[in-house]
Amino acid sequence: MKRSNEEEAKRWLQQAKRDLDDAIFSKEGQRYNLACFLSQQAAKKAIKAYLYSQGAEFVWGHSVAELINDATQFDKSFVEIKKEGGSLDKYYIPTRYPNGLPGGIPSEAFIEEDAISAINKATKIIKFVEEKVD
Repeated sequence: MKRSNEEEAKRWLQQAKRDLDDAIFSKEGQRYNLACFLSQQAAKKAIKAYLYSQGAEFVWGHSVAELINDATQFDKSFVEIKKEGGSLDKYYIPTRYPNGLPGGIPSEAFIEEDAISAINKATKIIKFVEEKVD
């Protein structure tokens, strides 16, 4: 049986919040690259939650900025969070793969300030979406 759009949106938003919680946990454990990646994932899932809430049947994509572009088709106010979304996208590949960096490895390349910034941006996006979905 297919879930309703509302149910699917809630599932994605719930996972977005869990990913954000995991990002915070990772930051506290000084796993800054992982905290940055999980923040990007949290924001991406939150935007997907919004798109499902608007009736999308299948949402595809890994770029927060591109998903925000999709969301603006339903609500122009999403442009308010596009800057945060775009800056989180830089954490999608280099936080995980050594060949995503010019040298070194992700666990050595990211610092606490990166993680704090990523978590703050993801938090803003999730709160923005919550106001639209709940």
